[in-house]
Amino acid sequence: MFAPRDPDEYLLDTERRVIRIRRHWAVLLWDTFEAAALLAVCVLISYLLPPSMWVVQNVLWYVALVVVLRFAYVVVEWWVERLVVTDKRFVMTTGVFTTKVLMMPISKVTDLTYQRSAWGRMLGYGTMVVESAGQIQALNRIDYLPRPEEFYDTISELVFGDKQKQAERFSMIKAQRAARGKKLVG
Repeated sequence: MFAPRDPDEYLLDTERRVIRIRRHWAVLLWDTFEAAALLAVCVLISYLLPPSMWVVQNVLWYVALVVVLRFAYVVVEWWVERLVVTDKRFVMTTGVFTTKVLMMPISKVTDLTYQRSAWGRMLGYGTMVVESAGQIQALNRIDYLPRPEEFYDTISELVFGDKQKQAERFSMIKAQRAARGKKLVG
């Protein structure tokens, strides 16, 4: 009831899911460093204070609890965020308590660019810039994208590839799934 909806629930029956990913774990690096540093400072100050300052020590432990809870929320938020690419559109769902759905039709894509920093090459992530005809779309820039080369190749095939071959492959995949479904039932 309170869990965010699965991004596949937003897809139409006529859409074929091509990619479903979450952003790379490296997006959490700064938040992890920040939380660890704040916890270390709270613990250090707490142990350096004399026992007579127990009120300040208690406040520091509550601050540490808030830091841990905030970090847990950031991790859960990262975990529920998903990017789904179908043969018709990009769909990104975000949010723990309030779900936000971002969408951009594949037909609007005019240019794709991906960028990788030195850290991105070492850790395996990149940034995808999706440009559309004269407009800034909701999914203009996707940071911390895992395996950006594969993503770039797949989106390029969807946008600029042969539509007839894609339709044939999609109908063949549907037929194979239907055949597997009949074997399991019968």
